[in-house]
Amino acid sequence: MMHALRREVRLFFTALMFFTRIPCPSWVDHSEEYLHHSSRYFPLMGWIVGGAGAAMLLSSTFIVPKIIAVILSVIATVLLTGAFHEDGFADACDGFGGGWTKERILAIMQDSRLGTFGTIGLIGILALKVACLLVIAESYSILSACFLLVAAHAASRFTAVSFLMTHEYARLEGESKAKPLATRMTTGEFTTALVTGLLPFALLFPSFGAATLLFLVPLFVVKWYLGRFFHRWIQGYTGDCLGATQQVAEVACYLMFLVMKSENVQEFLIQGMEMIGK
Repeated sequence: MMHALRREVRLFFTALMFFTRIPCPSWVDHSEEYLHHSSRYFPLMGWIVGGAGAAMLLSSTFIVPKIIAVILSVIATVLLTGAFHEDGFADACDGFGGGWTKERILAIMQDSRLGTFGTIGLIGILALKVACLLVIAESYSILSACFLLVAAHAASRFTAVSFLMTHEYARLEGESKAKPLATRMTTGEFTTALVTGLLPFALLFPSFGAATLLFLVPLFVVKWYLGRFFHRWIQGYTGDCLGATQQVAEVACYLMFLVMKSENVQEFLIQGMEMIGK
């Protein structure tokens, strides 16, 4: 029992070391064995990163205008991960934007230099994050934006890590961010990631009730579309693909919240529930 507990603690800190810049105990190393199994805690890292962004947003709102507070919260999440996922998103934009064969796409993504597609994509995704969170903070409440930060960061990481269960690793040679994690997840590991990834929506937005399940729609669409897209071009995924998936899924959660809060959509849902009740 104690051995199993110590193993889980080490797996958690391995995930914390790999996916964030938070200092970890000295006994946590880069063991490939533990990296293989630490992916189960990837969504839990979203609780931590999203929580840091939420704390920054909530605290800075009392000092600076909301738009500055939102920007600071996004910067906090980027700094806490060392732009780990944003870098993957930018590399994926460069790779798929500038490459026309699997070999060329993988070569471009492995290049550390930032290209035009990556620059435009990175500016666009960060601007969309800020815009969504600002609208949520101003039109609804700061607490809604804070709760959503935690939920979106957790759920988007589950969406990304689910590729380890459903797709093959594309890069056969060389190193990449996902290489230590390329081993398929077990059913137990996937279940752990699923629960920790989606639980925040149920805990943080209980007022939505059954409508909380609608948050699964954008996550499914992102996973389905990007999965098909990656498979078509490179027959699998890479670490950059996982980073891109996390970024897109995160923004999809923000957009879904705004859609669900729309008066027209709420009226449609009420009418639908009434029809089901009849």
